[in-house]
Amino acid sequence: MARRRRHRARPVHRAHGAGAVSATKAGALPLAPGGHSPWAVALVVALATFMEVLDTTIANVALRYISGGLAVGPDEAAWVVTSYLVANAIVLTASSFLAKRYGRKAFFMWSVALFTLSSILCGFAWNLQSLLFFRVLQGLGGGGMAPLAQSILADSFPPQKRGQAFALYGLAIVVAPVIGPTLGGWLSDNWSWHWCFLINGPVGLISLGLMSVLLQDSEKAIAERKALRRKRVPFDLVGFLLVATFLGSLEVILDEGQRKDWFGSNLIVVFGLLCLVAFVLMIPWELTRKNPVIDLKLLFRRQFAACFLVMMATGAILIATTQFIPQIVQEYYGYTATISGLVLAPGGIVTVVMMLVVGQISGKVQPKYPIAIGASVVAFAMYRLTWLYGDVTFGFFAWARVYIGIGLSLIFISITSASYEGIDPSQTDQASALINVARNVGGSLGVSLAQNVLAYRQQFHQSRLVESIVPSSPAYQETMNRATEYFSHYGAMGVDARGQATAWIGQQLATQVAYWAYIDVFFVLAIVSASAVPLAMILSNVKLGGGAPAAH
Repeated sequence: MARRRRHRARPVHRAHGAGAVSATKAGALPLAPGGHSPWAVALVVALATFMEVLDTTIANVALRYISGGLAVGPDEAAWVVTSYLVANAIVLTASSFLAKRYGRKAFFMWSVALFTLSSILCGFAWNLQSLLFFRVLQGLGGGGMAPLAQSILADSFPPQKRGQAFALYGLAIVVAPVIGPTLGGWLSDNWSWHWCFLINGPVGLISLGLMSVLLQDSEKAIAERKALRRKRVPFDLVGFLLVATFLGSLEVILDEGQRKDWFGSNLIVVFGLLCLVAFVLMIPWELTRKNPVIDLKLLFRRQFAACFLVMMATGAILIATTQFIPQIVQEYYGYTATISGLVLAPGGIVTVVMMLVVGQISGKVQPKYPIAIGASVVAFAMYRLTWLYGDVTFGFFAWARVYIGIGLSLIFISITSASYEGIDPSQTDQASALINVARNVGGSLGVSLAQNVLAYRQQFHQSRLVESIVPSSPAYQETMNRATEYFSHYGAMGVDARGQATAWIGQQLATQVAYWAYIDVFFVLAIVSASAVPLAMILSNVKLGGGAPAAH
């Protein structure tokens, strides 16, 4: 007699840690930590990242409005860009340790909260000093978000699906700089420059609400946090303060040096000494720590050091052109802030497309070749900008930005593969932080360099062109007579017509001086771009087809 066996249904347990599997459907995408859809987590992380990256470019086209609204010069308004980048770079060095020590969700939410609050405060700033203070706070909040977003995505998706998650994350990073200048220009023209910052308020609050529900630290991250607390691994506070002092003092020197007569000013001397002392103390301190805030040993590797310098040059070009192209077209070609933002838009769209193309070929070509080609294309684009004159069109600047977008796309993806070559897995967090620091510091230094070149060369060209404008010159007299006749024809009388003619000649002189100075700025940036070519060619070959950690 055959026996009947009873089959008892086994209960299905839902796991809430990393790699939890959905009980509703076999083969479905595993749930993220906390039992939520990983795509929901990816969207909220991408939203926060989009907001942070957007703020690196949204204010650039509004600098003229900020300058006028706060009654400061264009060179002082540039601090709005550089202060954010430096603060962002400083906190990047500490974000990895703080996230491990206090939890990724907690640190990420605190970073978004600080970024959102400081954005609102920037919108209500009453003078330049208050705006810069709030902008520094905004940079501190933004710097903590970038590396954490990648870690959260890695924990939320299984290895075979992480590529799709990072594609969504990368899309947010690439699209934000495209939208930033145009949105910033439109807000400035139709509302006010304050809304370039206030717009982050509702977005940040929505992000915080979604994070509180959807984000949860993985079991691995929780175990790592407990291990750090148990071992009482200390934070390298001294190293962090030395890095912050060095970068902050260097930025003050570069931004204020031209206006303060460099080392003829006591302020510059004090910050120069602070910068030098912090740098001298930082090197031995960081090299002898077991848990340094910056692993300087990485910079002694030829491969990583070359990538670090290339990324600095790339950041310099990216941020400087995003500021100075809108600046020149607004001041000397009569463009509105909206149209000056649209000048940059075609280059951003090309960057999005090129990132997809380069991503397909990156596993088949040694990184040094796309980097060298990309740097050459950017150098050509910058040299092409030196051909500017009074009658150039919208297309002249838009095409230059397109070429820059093509070149930077070739560099950005390839530099990731090259920089991680030969790096121990335990050093990937440090390597990622340093590459991001290089981009931000390079961007800040690029803006400061361009601003100093512009100011110095304006003085130089002013002194040279004035030499040819003397009352005894026949050319000057002929120009004066024709200009006087022109203004007389349109209603000016006698002395008034001659006064208007004199003012017109002075205006033409100032415009020509500005053109020549901007030509010099673009030529210097072309040299910076070209310097990346030999650095690229000394890079070692890497193992093709392997995945490198994503860099923000």
